[in-house]
Amino acid sequence: MKNFRIENPDDPRIAGFRDIRERDLTGRQGLFVAEGEVVLRVLTSAHALCRPRVVLLAENRVEGLADALQGLADDVPVYVAGQGVLDAIAGFPLHRGILALGEKPPVPALPDVIDGLGDDALVVLACGIGNHDNMGGIFRNAAAFGAEAVLLDARCCDPFYRKAIRVSVGAVLRTPMVTGLDPVAAIETLKASGFRVLAMTPSATMTLDQAPVGGRTAIVLGPEGPGLDSQIIARCEPVGIRMSGGFDSLNVAVAGAVALHHFARRA
Repeated sequence: MKNFRIENPDDPRIAGFRDIRERDLTGRQGLFVAEGEVVLRVLTSAHALCRPRVVLLAENRVEGLADALQGLADDVPVYVAGQGVLDAIAGFPLHRGILALGEKPPVPALPDVIDGLGDDALVVLACGIGNHDNMGGIFRNAAAFGAEAVLLDARCCDPFYRKAIRVSVGAVLRTPMVTGLDPVAAIETLKASGFRVLAMTPSATMTLDQAPVGGRTAIVLGPEGPGLDSQIIARCEPVGIRMSGGFDSLNVAVAGAVALHHFARRA
């Protein structure tokens, strides 16, 4: 592990971290920012599907992260700065004191991901999820309940947005995914591969507690408010969550967690 001291926030070696709020909005050419200890530990672990490129730490965080950093490749520099310099680099007070740049993995084709899954595989297909908190929650829930992959249509926000990664507690970095999908084509591909495709919608007549468990299962989630498009629901088996008190819907990440928990009992 190679440590390098940063004294000037304009140092060109850490240009990729500068003004990270604004950079999150404009993209990073295949890179992403990982923030916080939990996320950094996932990024540097054997479970990560992403490659760390650069680490930037507040000087008081180095010792506590030595175990996570010792496995870094020799070509991954670790830059260390005082808290004031670090805040100036980020463009706001960075209380966690931990940043890293990672490299996004290549985007595989959908058949390459699902064809190798088992007979009881569980996946999530997210359609039109534009909220980064919800995106992070979906990945966190998928990891928690053993989903083998998260599939995203072309209208979804970037799961590698800094906040989405943070909310997912690093699950985005270790979960197989396919992005940029056409949802109708993805549903047909799933069905052709033996998946039962279930669309979560309050309009369903079948409730989740009535849905049988077992076999290849895909849970389709849509955005809050408008929900899933009717053409998507028409190609799936609609499923709703039984509720009381006059409510007819849940936050999409919560609804996804309830559904994942139900189908995770397949094992």
